[in-house]
Amino acid sequence: MFAIFKREVQSFFTSPIGYMIVGLFLLLNGLFLWVFKGDFNIFDYGFADLGNLFLLAPWIFIFLVPAITMKSFSEERKVGTLELLLIKPISIWKLVLGKFWGAFLLCVIAVLPTIIYVFAISNLGITEGNFDLGVVLGSYFGLLFLIGAYTSIGLFSSTLSDNQIVSFIIGILMCFLLFNGFDAMSSLFSDGETQQFIQEIGARSHFDSIARGIVDTRDLMYFVSLTLFFLYLTFLRLKQLPR
Repeated sequence: MFAIFKREVQSFFTSPIGYMIVGLFLLLNGLFLWVFKGDFNIFDYGFADLGNLFLLAPWIFIFLVPAITMKSFSEERKVGTLELLLIKPISIWKLVLGKFWGAFLLCVIAVLPTIIYVFAISNLGITEGNFDLGVVLGSYFGLLFLIGAYTSIGLFSSTLSDNQIVSFIIGILMCFLLFNGFDAMSSLFSDGETQQFIQEIGARSHFDSIARGIVDTRDLMYFVSLTLFFLYLTFLRLKQLPR
């Protein structure tokens, strides 16, 4: 598994793709949070608060994570190297987990530089350091779990086609449905209990709960279960592919 993980990480950073994805994530966040006027702009918001970053990041990752994972299996299928991997003495689970942790690490590397924003926010307040550190830590914690779920979905979508663009689009649609689709669907119902039930199927309500600084094991179990579910679907799909 470590050999697959190492191969994935090297493939990102020996090509411009890894740097482009990390740079694009930081550029979009920086522009929306500090430059462009609008709802996400921290200066316009009027409070020294990093909440806008955690409103924006899940939407950016809906596009970035499928961009990272789209080649994981689809490119291997297209160039014929997946068959070689599957006949090697490595289990399919180790192959899936190696690719999962490789893509997950790249996303974490993209998020790490945003810690600078915490220090910026700390100095922007009227009283230096007057911000809720618990909420910020909870939001980063929730973002990592959300990225894990997105990554497993992206890997599964990359097994569905040997065309990277098709895999990318399927990954975006599935991540969007997971994060916002159920929330939007709940608005079709007038009954409050039904609305809440449908919202809790989606990831947004669980992410928002963690982002408020409330670490509930039910929210963590939701993301872990979701990630394992899509990794298992990836495993099943690879088992079905001809060798």
